[in-house]
Amino acid sequence: MKTALDLSRAEWVKSSYSNGNEGECVEFAPSIATTAGVVPVRDSKHPAGPALVFPVEAWTSFTSAVRSGQFPPI
Repeated sequence: MKTALDLSRAEWVKSSYSNGNEGECVEFAPSIATTAGVVPVRDSKHPAGPALVFPVEAWTSFTSAVRSGQFPPI
């Protein structure tokens, strides 16, 4: 059975890879990862919109790949 994840008290952090012109901004909630084992991610331009939720292991793998340059810039 799935349960809803309460993000009402989540502290969101803007990704250091987001550009500074308020365009492509991604935020994540690392404190939720500590307590729930998942990492919520959202579009900072739409904070009331939906959040995608990833297992910590998948998020760690993704961010490691970004840092190492495995994704070419668009």
